[in-house]
Amino acid sequence: MNYIWNAAILQLRTKVRNFGLPIVAQILQSDFEEKHLLELQDSKLLELCLKLNLVNEDGFFFLDQCRDVRNNFSAAHPTLGTVNDREFTTFLNRCVRYALADASSPKGVDIGAFITAVKGARFNANQCSVWVQRLSETHDAQRQMLVGMVHGIYCDQNTSEPSRLNSLDICDALKAGFTAALRSDLVNKHSEYAAKGDEPRHTASLQFFEKLGLLTLLNESEQHAVFYRAVDRLWNVHNGMNNFYNEPPFAERLLELSRNGAVPETVQEQFVQVVLCCNVGNGYGVSWAASTSYDQIIKSFSPREIATMIRLATSPETTLGRRVSSLQSCRQRFKQNLALIDPASVPSGVKADYEKFLK
Repeated sequence: MNYIWNAAILQLRTKVRNFGLPIVAQILQSDFEEKHLLELQDSKLLELCLKLNLVNEDGFFFLDQCRDVRNNFSAAHPTLGTVNDREFTTFLNRCVRYALADASSPKGVDIGAFITAVKGARFNANQCSVWVQRLSETHDAQRQMLVGMVHGIYCDQNTSEPSRLNSLDICDALKAGFTAALRSDLVNKHSEYAAKGDEPRHTASLQFFEKLGLLTLLNESEQHAVFYRAVDRLWNVHNGMNNFYNEPPFAERLLELSRNGAVPETVQEQFVQVVLCCNVGNGYGVSWAASTSYDQIIKSFSPREIATMIRLATSPETTLGRRVSSLQSCRQRFKQNLALIDPASVPSGVKADYEKFLK
């Protein structure tokens, strides 16, 4: 029993070494070298492994029980009694499962060096991949903490643009592996900015979620605000001077937003009308550079958005309806837009109007 326990402790010390003694010192905010590791009592070593996420809560609980059993029933100490073969097997299984057999040995990330790098010059491809790999190799708890720090750096109004772009590069590469706890932590930080009335940070945080395609994590009112601004800006550009030259970037942004999540119902009608009005033109032509974006948006319309599109086109009280009914070029373009839609997606309630437009 004593031999098995010592082997488990040696394995846990090896995991702490692999994690990185300087990084442990950063987390503990005190000196931590090899001698400190060797001097740690078994109970303190287990607590440290739990804090570093080298063992989970179940592992900590069962290994702590094993420590008590070893102290009270092994040859290393005066015994309180004896254990039978089944109790010994349980002791052995727990030491093996939670200490010896777990091959994972995450490496910690040097927090100071990471923050300095993010706040420094713009990452090159190699530098970015190195930091992404290091964050991928550490455990979930430290990764969550570091991504939270990066989010804070991005939202700080005093942060330089290269640092913001570095933050986005790191998070974009890691976002597919974001755990539920990490996503929740980001949303909580975002909500905290709103609760404190910190408008600059809240706005930057909203942009952070938008750039990463994580808007769906936010509540509907937040999503509405983002889509509404994008739609409104495109409409203003469409109605302004040189709209044929100015529309493309605004159209591309709206396309990117629509790809990242469903358009909130509260802004859906305005979204459909603006996209269609821009794509059928105003009688003088259309922005051909932006039309590719409009076409892709229309191809992705939901049945609800398709129904809205046809309903707006048949109403003389809407801008789209007036353009389609009074301008031949707009009507022809609208017909071309309808051809982008799969007929199977057209709701039965507007099927008759759909077929009428196609004639």
